[in-house]
Amino acid sequence: MNSATVRNLLVRGMLAGLGAGVLALIVAYFLGEPNVDSAIGFEEAHAPAHEHEVELVSRSLQSTAGLATGVLVYGVAFGGIAALAFCFALGRVGRFTPRATALLLSGTALLAVYVVPFLKYPANPPSVGDPDTIGKRTTLYFLMMVLSVLLAFAAVIVGKRLAPKLGTWHATVVAVLGFGVVIGLAYEFLPVINEVPGDFPATLLWRFRLSALAMQATLWGGFGLVFGELAERLLHPKPATVSAGTAVAAPQ
Repeated sequence: MNSATVRNLLVRGMLAGLGAGVLALIVAYFLGEPNVDSAIGFEEAHAPAHEHEVELVSRSLQSTAGLATGVLVYGVAFGGIAALAFCFALGRVGRFTPRATALLLSGTALLAVYVVPFLKYPANPPSVGDPDTIGKRTTLYFLMMVLSVLLAFAAVIVGKRLAPKLGTWHATVVAVLGFGVVIGLAYEFLPVINEVPGDFPATLLWRFRLSALAMQATLWGGFGLVFGELAERLLHPKPATVSAGTAVAAPQ
């Protein structure tokens, strides 16, 4: 794959990330923001009167322009990184078409980058969490994410090396089981963080976490579909066809 092709895929990846970001923004605004407002209302109702702080940025601006800026910038950035990962993975993970490779890559990335860390350290709405432990919680989350990504790479390498001996199916099963076992050990030995107030509504917490998961699934799934189509058209363009009514002059 030459540099021009990589550059074209990078641009398409960023455009696909922008498009996926728009879809994720819609999900975040209509599913996530109402839960954030409810969580903020819970926090304000339970906070002493002297602890109410003056907002530096209004809530309306946070939920509109602020949300849009954050999601779209993130979508473009992750789209570019995912496009470069696609350039590396194409042809190395199997004889998949560009479209199938993009979907496989986005699905694997969603699992390794978000779902696995999310199951150990799920997202929490405002009013949940001790401000004094935010550094610890952030460190543990990124540790879980890095471990998950590295183990995903290791599982792919192990599966490819075992394939000639065990066959593709059995090698994949062994690699996935190994990934699951090590992740399970990490879940067991890494510290548990549970700072949800006892009186916080369980339904609200559940809806918030589901909306966060839905947003990420929309972002990665949308990227896989859009970028897969763009990459397929770039790498495997359809030959031009001549319409039936066009007369082709015979060479003299």
